[in-house]
Amino acid sequence: MDRPDALSRVRRALARSPVVALVGPRQAGKTTLARELLDASAPGYFDLEDPVSLARLGEPMTTLAPLRGLVVIDEVQRRPELFPTLRVLADRKPRAARFLILGSASPELLRQSSESLAGRLEVVTLPPFTLEEVGAAALDRLWLRGGFPRSYLARSAADSLSWRREFVRTFLERDVPQFGGAIAPQALHRFWTMLAHHHGGIWKASDPARSLGVSEPTVRRYLDLLSGLFMVRQLQPWHANLGKRQVKAPKVYVRDSGLLHDLLGIRSESELLGHPRSGASFEGFAIEQVLAIVPHDEAYFWATHAGAELDLLLQIGPKRLGIEIKRSDAPTLTPSMRTALADLDLERLIVLYPGERSYSLAEGVDVMPVREVTRLRGKRRYSGRRRSS
Repeated sequence: MDRPDALSRVRRALARSPVVALVGPRQAGKTTLARELLDASAPGYFDLEDPVSLARLGEPMTTLAPLRGLVVIDEVQRRPELFPTLRVLADRKPRAARFLILGSASPELLRQSSESLAGRLEVVTLPPFTLEEVGAAALDRLWLRGGFPRSYLARSAADSLSWRREFVRTFLERDVPQFGGAIAPQALHRFWTMLAHHHGGIWKASDPARSLGVSEPTVRRYLDLLSGLFMVRQLQPWHANLGKRQVKAPKVYVRDSGLLHDLLGIRSESELLGHPRSGASFEGFAIEQVLAIVPHDEAYFWATHAGAELDLLLQIGPKRLGIEIKRSDAPTLTPSMRTALADLDLERLIVLYPGERSYSLAEGVDVMPVREVTRLRGKRRYSGRRRSS
């Protein structure tokens, strides 16, 4: 499946920066995208899961210095000692090569990259397939199976589920040890499953710590590890001096809906629609689509202890766009929405739902089918009317 927007973002980044990190979860399509830019047989292509590439980089400066044009290093987290070498090569004048490094961990986990390449590195995040890429007609399939290419494109629902189960197993047994130290796969799987049942809820470390028989700092480490490997999203709270008690703990979501459904034991669309966590699953799915498709500077949720809340608050330049997600046939204006409009100085509030038509609820509040979320893709040109306070 072609991914022209992602390819364009990488090309623009390479035109600006000497080193570009293309990061995202394993199996999201980073290698496929990189091979559209440079053939895997080219001298400048290195796959650090290939023993031949590892041997070629035994003396990295000797190997990399003569190369010209684009150089690709895949699975760079396996050789973090390469980053000081890349810093030296990136600083050459004139610049002989640009480097595209691919990694399955966030820059926060790849600390050496951020330290060694400060001021030289631009990060592009590649999520699994999005609604914009697969098309609005495929919404139900994307929600059930998730966006990992091999899960989404599998020939049958059973093949998709089998791939996801194997992905979870290999992720815990092979990928996590690179960053998580001696965490037993069984313990982390139990924790991940607990998060799935708490998907969309406010994070509280005490409950999983008590269930697992470990300390609260340990479960926080588990959470940060899964977040850094793009499996879990910690959506941070927005809080300001409003004269109200506001929630200050993050919400947690399993980022890929297909993996969420595997962890919850959901095997089919009928099971998904009848599951008690169906609404939470749809909320997380819609949030991931918005964050992947709509350009923004910061993303938060907002909630007060009195019960008012907003599922997603996007800061887009000087403006704030509110997103509320309702898995209902015909959403209506709620007191919580009125409170968010009054307190957060929103440019507009969009209510996403699984229906078919758009309509207005009030001044500044519109209902929109989630399959049309690409309409919000304005590259900082969102043009809703500003509400008077």
